[in-house]
This record gives sequence, structure tokens and C-alpha cells, in this order.
Amino acid sequence: MAPCLKIALMSTMMRRLLTTGLLYLLAVTVFAQSPEFNEPWKNPNVALAIDPFEGNAIDWAKLATDKRVVAIIHRATIGDRVDKKYAERKIEAKKRGYKWGAYHYGKPGDPIKQADFFLATVKPEPDDLLALDLESTDFDKHMSFEEARVFINRVKEKTGRYTVVYANNLVTRAIAEQVGETDVFAKTYLWYARFKRRVTDFPAGAWKTYTLWQFSSEMNCTEANREACLYTVPGTAYDMDVDVFNGTIEELKSKWPFAQSYSLKSVGSPR
Repeated sequence: MAPCLKIALMSTMMRRLLTTGLLYLLAVTVFAQSPEFNEPWKNPNVALAIDPFEGNAIDWAKLATDKRVVAIIHRATIGDRVDKKYAERKIEAKKRGYKWGAYHYGKPGDPIKQADFFLATVKPEPDDLLALDLESTDFDKHMSFEEARVFINRVKEKTGRYTVVYANNLVTRAIAEQVGETDVFAKTYLWYARFKRRVTDFPAGAWKTYTLWQFSSEMNCTEANREACLYTVPGTAYDMDVDVFNGTIEELKSKWPFAQSYSLKSVGSPR
């Protein structure tokens, strides 16, 4: 090949590489600046939720002073055990006007049995959010993805709707790497767990974005340093899990409990 032609080809390739690199950097920058992943809880119009379990204390009178906290998603069951505080807190929360949700902490074992146990415990009302907590990819300790699919389909069979799926970044990425658009995970809403101020590497796949983002808990603050918490909810201790909704207070109230029939492109809807 003639030297001039080689130089021309190399020049063309370099321009393409530079263009591709610039486009990639631009895309990353735009994503990094996306308000939904950049401390969205600082926007006074977005809705917040908490997700307690029996070990968390709640002072209801103090909690009521934060008008942005409009929903509570409580652990109802863990494997084959009922959360001791679930029933009484559901009554109290609904009496006070909070949107209510229940989640099941998935454990290894029969997913049909777990789903039926969860539903028998929750006795879901039409306005109750239902969620499945997939805690990790260690399937010796936590529910596997295949078991989760069976669990989700069982809830759909019994209630007519899919659960919301709780997943940390590792679980979200693992699911994104293996599912297609017809997979049951792609028909659910994401409750994302990531204890950071900003996220620039969200693993889009089964979900385009989150519906709820659990951003603060004992994972990023301590009793001795409450100021390190990303958000302080009145009437709760440092170990309370706090979630931000991908939308406004009114949007959360109108969309809850995120049943499959809704089309919520802005809040991580099913494809």
C-alpha cells in the first residue's frame, strides 16, 4: 500500500476513534448530570419513603412533620418468618394516611411456598405495594434469580400484578447481563439500592432507571455521626432506610402501587 494512502487511512481511523471517544464522554457526562441520579432527594418536590423492619424504631408524631415522606414499605416476611411489627404498623400507617407497601425478603427454598406465605401474611389490598427483596447474588444465603422468577409469577397469578423488585447495584447488574425484554424481570419496577450521592454507572438492562432508590441507611452513616446520613427522617434513628421516588409527591400518590397496568416511562416502567 502506498505511504500516502496508509497515512490517509490512519488519519481517518484516528478521527473516528476521537469522535467515538468524544461521543462516549459526552454521553457519560449527560448521564452523570441526570437529575434522577444526582442527589434527587434535595429537590423539595420529590417524594420520599421509608422501609422499616421490626428492628427500626418509629416516632409517628415526629415522622409526620416531614411532609415529603408519604409512603412506607415494611418488611412483612423473611423466608418463612413473619416480621413482628408488620401488622400493627400497617394499621397505624394507614390510619395516618401513608401509602403502604410490603416486601418479602427472599431466602433459598420453595418460591411458591414463600409467595403464598407472603400473600397470606400481607392479605394485600388494591392500594398495597408488593415487593420482593433480592439481597445478593449469594444464592446459598438468598433467593436465586430463577426462584425469584417463580415467586414473581406466583404473585402475578394470585393478585394480577407483578411485584416491585428490590436490588442493589450488584444484583441489578447481574440481572441486566442475563435477561431479555420478554423476561419477567423486565415486567417489574425497580427499587434500587445504592448508598451514594450520585450514580454514573447505572446498569441499564431489565430496567431503564429506578422507580424507588434506597439511598440512605446504616450503610452510609452511624449513630455517632448522624450528619453523615444523606437524609435525616424525623422520628427515626440513623439505621432507617430512606428511599427517593423518581417523581413528585403527587405523582407517587397517583401512581402507587405501581401495578403493571400503569405506563410510567419516567419512573422505570416495564418495557
